[in-house]
Amino acid sequence: MKKILIANRGEIALRIIQTCKEMNIETVAVYSDADRDLPFVKAADEAIHIGESPVAKSYLQSDTILKIAIDQKVDAVHPGYGLLSENDEFAKKIEEAGITFIGPSPQTIEWMGDKIMARKTMQQAGVPIVPGTIEPIDDVEEGVKLAEQIGYPVMLKASSGGGGIGMVKCENKEDLHKHFVSSQQRAKNYFGSGRMFIEKCIENARHIEVQIMGDTLGNIVHLYERDCSIQRRNQKVVEESPSPFLTETLRSKITEAAVEAAKAVNYVNAGTVEFVVSENGDFYFLEMNTRLQVEHPVTESITGLDLVRWQIQIAQGEALPLTQTEIMSKGHAMEFRLYAEDPVTFFPAPGKIEELVWPDMDNVRIDTGYESGNQVTPFYDPMIAKIIVSDSNRSECLESAKRFFDSIQIKGLKTNALLFQQLLEEEGFIRGNYTTEFLSKRSVSRT
Repeated sequence: MKKILIANRGEIALRIIQTCKEMNIETVAVYSDADRDLPFVKAADEAIHIGESPVAKSYLQSDTILKIAIDQKVDAVHPGYGLLSENDEFAKKIEEAGITFIGPSPQTIEWMGDKIMARKTMQQAGVPIVPGTIEPIDDVEEGVKLAEQIGYPVMLKASSGGGGIGMVKCENKEDLHKHFVSSQQRAKNYFGSGRMFIEKCIENARHIEVQIMGDTLGNIVHLYERDCSIQRRNQKVVEESPSPFLTETLRSKITEAAVEAAKAVNYVNAGTVEFVVSENGDFYFLEMNTRLQVEHPVTESITGLDLVRWQIQIAQGEALPLTQTEIMSKGHAMEFRLYAEDPVTFFPAPGKIEELVWPDMDNVRIDTGYESGNQVTPFYDPMIAKIIVSDSNRSECLESAKRFFDSIQIKGLKTNALLFQQLLEEEGFIRGNYTTEFLSKRSVSRT
C-alpha cells in the first residue's frame, strides 16, 4: 500500500497517521468545519474538507468519503473506531470500488453488528452466551413474559449499535414497561433499527475483552485480555491488562473461547471479543467488536506490538507476523480516558483548552487529538486524550498514574482528571476489587 484514506478524526486519525509514516505510506485525512485546526489535519499528507460540523453532515457521509477515496486514488481506507467503522454497507462500497477496507469482511461486520445474530452464532459455536432471548422482541408485553422466565434483573438492549445506547437495566416489570418504548425509539434514531432483546443481568460482574487478530490465510490469535470494568453509563473509562481479577486458568479459558468465537466467523483483521464474567468465574459472550478498539494501546503496551501495523499488513494479504506461542505479555498497563466532562455527573463539558501540559514521564504514553488552544466541541465524543501508563507490575503502574494525574495541567474546561485522582486513592480500585458498578456505587467529592 502506498496511500491510505483515514475515515475518522481526532486521536485515532493521528494514531493511524503515525504508523503510516513509519511504513512510508501516504495519508489522506478528511475533516469537518469544527476540526479544521486539529493536529490530525496538519499531520496528514493531504487533508480534505468533508462538510459541516454535525457528524451526520461530515464523518457519516459515506458516499462523500468514497468519492474522495476514488478521486485521491488511495489503495485502502482505514475506518478507525466509531463512526463508519462497523458499517457493513460502507465497507461493501469501498471494496466494490476496488479499494481495500482495513478491517473484517462486510459480511462479518453485518453478522456481528446484529447482536441477536451474534448470540445465535456463538451459541452454535459452543461459546457460552448470557441467558436471554435468541429472537428479537417487538413489544413490551412479549418482553415482560420473557423477563419473568429469565428472572429479574435483566438488561434491555438494542440489537444494533453500541456505546451503551438503547441499553438499560430493569429491576422489575415496571422498569421494563417504563424503558422499553424509549429505548426502542432511541435505538431506531441512532441505528435505524428498533429490534430489542433481553439478557439476564449478571450482577457484581467484570467486563473482560480479548484482543484477537486473524489473517486471510485462516490464522487466528489472541493478544491477551483487557479488564474494562470501570465504566460510567455503560461506557468504559479505565482499562487494564492483565486483569487483576482473572486466575491463569480462567484467563486461558476466556482467551481460548475468544479464538473459537473468531474462528466461527472466519475472522480477518483486528477485533475484540467481549465477555461478562460473574463473581464466581462463569463467563459469557457479550459481543464482538469488528474494529480496532479505543483501548488498543493497553495491548500494545504489554505486547510491544503495533496493532495498526498488523492491520495494514493483514489487509495487504500478509500472514500474521507472529504465532500464538510467540506473542508474550509483559508487565502491566492501564489506560485512563480523559474527557471534557464533569467528574461527578459525567455530563459533557465542551470548551476551549486554554492550557494543556502533560507531565514528562518515560513510562506514560499519551494518545491525544488536541493541543493547547483547540476547542472541544459538542459535536463529537468529548474525549481529550488516552493516558496509557505501563510498568513492571500493577502496583508500580498505580504509583506512576498517581504521579501523572497529580502533575497534569489543564485549564479552560472541566475534565474527569479529578475522578482519576480520587480513584487512585480508593482501596477497592487499588486492590483490583471492582466490578462494572464500581463508579455508580462510590461516594464522590468535587474537591
